[in-house]
Amino acid sequence: MTGIGWQLPYRLLRDAYGPQHWWPGETPFEVMVGAVLTQNTAWTNVERAIANLKAGGALSAPALLALPDAALAELIRPAGYFNVKARRLKALCAFLEDRGVADDPVRLRDLGSLPQLREQLLAVHGVGEETADSILLYALGLPVFVVDAYTRRVFTRLGLLGGKEGYAAIQRAFMDRLPAQARLYNEYHALIVRLGKDVCRPRPRCGECPLARRCPWPRS
Repeated sequence: MTGIGWQLPYRLLRDAYGPQHWWPGETPFEVMVGAVLTQNTAWTNVERAIANLKAGGALSAPALLALPDAALAELIRPAGYFNVKARRLKALCAFLEDRGVADDPVRLRDLGSLPQLREQLLAVHGVGEETADSILLYALGLPVFVVDAYTRRVFTRLGLLGGKEGYAAIQRAFMDRLPAQARLYNEYHALIVRLGKDVCRPRPRCGECPLARRCPWPRS
């Protein structure tokens, strides 16, 4: 096992990359939409889809619910799987409407505890663990750590994960060892995404990695 620990990568990445200002989105609802649209696609495609929604005056829960499914699917076509994602967005908007927060989705955080809200989000069609946690952390500012493929890859190479752990086990590994602070979780995950996209790729660029001196992977 490596001696790097769970907090040192955050400090090294923060020193190397600085604040990431993530998640990009002007409103909590835009963040929610992005969390659904980013499933199985690159963020550049999500940005194009969100730009279409803005241009069409459809970037609100009531506006999305009022759109015919085919019209919504066409607007989000750049994000891929557009028919599937249109249904998922409609389901999320219906969830917000049912709870009386469609006009101000950030108020969702006042309607239950974090575990309750997470359970409710996971019951929404098309919302899995990563999407639910992205909504909770980035849109609602609640302290839950988001796990993605970058997280698994980076921390397996660091020797802190075995590589076969499930989502919940990886999330617990972070949350049991870090202060329960949404701001910290936000920045840490954003830094992991930056590292995973630019450096710790399937074919890693270890010579460019801020963690290289502490990581056993280049020597394996």
